[in-house]
Amino acid sequence: MTLPASIISALQGPRALPLRAVEQVMDVERLGAMHQSRLSFMRSLMRRIMRECWQIKIDKLALDQQGYGTVIYRIQTPNRVYSLVIFSEYLADEDRNDRVIASKWDLTMALVDGEIDDDYLQMLQRNVPRQEAGRVDARVFVLSRANRSMRNFDYIVDKLAGGEQPDIAKLSAVGYLYRTTAVYGSGKLGMADWEKVSSCFVDFNRPFSAEMFVCLMLRNFSLLQVEHIAKNKSVDSFRPMKTEIKRFIGIGNSTGLGMAPYLINHPLLINRWIEMRELALARIRVLGAIDTKVQQQLYVLLERAKQYTEQTVTEDEGQTANNKDLLEDLTALEKNIRKGLHDWDSLLVWSERHCSLQGQEMLVSLMLELYPELVDDLENYLVVDEMMDLDPLMPLKKVQQIIQKRYGWALSYDFSSPQALQYFWYRSQEKMEPRLGQASFEPGEDRQMPLGIAWEVRKCFDLVTSHLQSDPQQSTGHFVLVQPQLRGILRRGQSMNKSSYGDIQVNLLDENVLPMHLLRCKLAFFGVGKFDPKSKLWVRNTMFQGAPLLEEIGLPFNDDWFMPLAPSDGQAKEAS
Repeated sequence: MTLPASIISALQGPRALPLRAVEQVMDVERLGAMHQSRLSFMRSLMRRIMRECWQIKIDKLALDQQGYGTVIYRIQTPNRVYSLVIFSEYLADEDRNDRVIASKWDLTMALVDGEIDDDYLQMLQRNVPRQEAGRVDARVFVLSRANRSMRNFDYIVDKLAGGEQPDIAKLSAVGYLYRTTAVYGSGKLGMADWEKVSSCFVDFNRPFSAEMFVCLMLRNFSLLQVEHIAKNKSVDSFRPMKTEIKRFIGIGNSTGLGMAPYLINHPLLINRWIEMRELALARIRVLGAIDTKVQQQLYVLLERAKQYTEQTVTEDEGQTANNKDLLEDLTALEKNIRKGLHDWDSLLVWSERHCSLQGQEMLVSLMLELYPELVDDLENYLVVDEMMDLDPLMPLKKVQQIIQKRYGWALSYDFSSPQALQYFWYRSQEKMEPRLGQASFEPGEDRQMPLGIAWEVRKCFDLVTSHLQSDPQQSTGHFVLVQPQLRGILRRGQSMNKSSYGDIQVNLLDENVLPMHLLRCKLAFFGVGKFDPKSKLWVRNTMFQGAPLLEEIGLPFNDDWFMPLAPSDGQAKEAS
């Protein structure tokens, strides 16, 4: 989407707002310390649903006493009608697997354009439960699957069937009933591609909006199903779950390496996401008035962030240390603010001197939460034309200057060291999912994915410099004729030179690379919480925890579900 003149001026004009430096923002460790914010896709989607009062009703409910069967939701927006089809099936414990190699799941689902007749439903029933092994048409634009939480699902069924509410402490450890293991869109398996979705299905024309909606609907189906099973188990003693507890239940997610290449392969889009977040921060730094009300709200958010972090359960040593640092940072921030908060710039500078990256980026998220009037309109500009063009007329000397200026971070790596080229990225033949291989002993380096941008830049710069020594007047076009294998990296460099951010400053081939930073960055833009790494290659997290329920659409909505806290026992008992 083309930016309006006012935003272009704020980014690049003579009175441009003060954006943080690219070398600071695009550092991979800082990106790996990001948190959810008002601009996260889940928050944006929820605002749209509540503002436009989407009508979401059950069109077909065919579940047996154990909750197996088919459910169809009808979604009426101001623009169109959609259907969400859910297939719930029995899954034996020995077939339960959250990894992408799984072939059976507790539940599969598809988001479809329009209403569904019996013939189309039969086609979906033959293909959707098979996921990658099936095929659908372009009426479908999201496919997903999920597994029940073994720690929560049966436990909550038993509690409700016995007329009791689930224990809040137990629920806090795993705040969901289902966990997604993949959410597919953008043309995969025959589905509608992004161009069709963004132009025809305008209700989902923001990044990953349709995928986030499917996760939201899975969360609400999980609440319906658990009560359905509990009621059938003991109709006399059954009691429904309290509203406050329902609202606290989110949807789980398992995410692995498949997400990491996206941030490298879509630099113009990532630039736009980062750019809007940084513009929101810059607006606050310049226009965000600080009064008693703002300070009191900030104290509330700081305390909420502390409790939320304390309630986050993880067994990962690194994440445990990050959470500990964050708690210390939040306490230090509050003490410093109580001494006097006069302007945001001073507080940001103080945080950079005294807080970890986790604390610094949490402060950014808290600041965005305080000023919806300065932030929320930027959600409309998170899409961009990703065309990267090669300029053959550009003097090669200018290309050299661009690399030196924008890619100095890449040139700083010592690629003569074997450690710098320890890994390569490839796509598995079985599942077509990204994997990491070790160049020293694993085969397949000849089929690697072009994700080592730093290494590609280094090779390109050396050849450009060599050619300029023999012909200082050479153009990019003439150089490409001699070195056609560099066309891609040259196109990238020329295109990214027009952007504020974009390229993540990391050598993804280094032996010390942590793909988890890339996962954390993208998940923060999604809006996930309860970040829980299970290795350096995959992570569990929670989505839509605290979000409004379907039955609350049309009711007053203040969009205050940022970092939701577990309800107290008193709240749960009093909630209606």
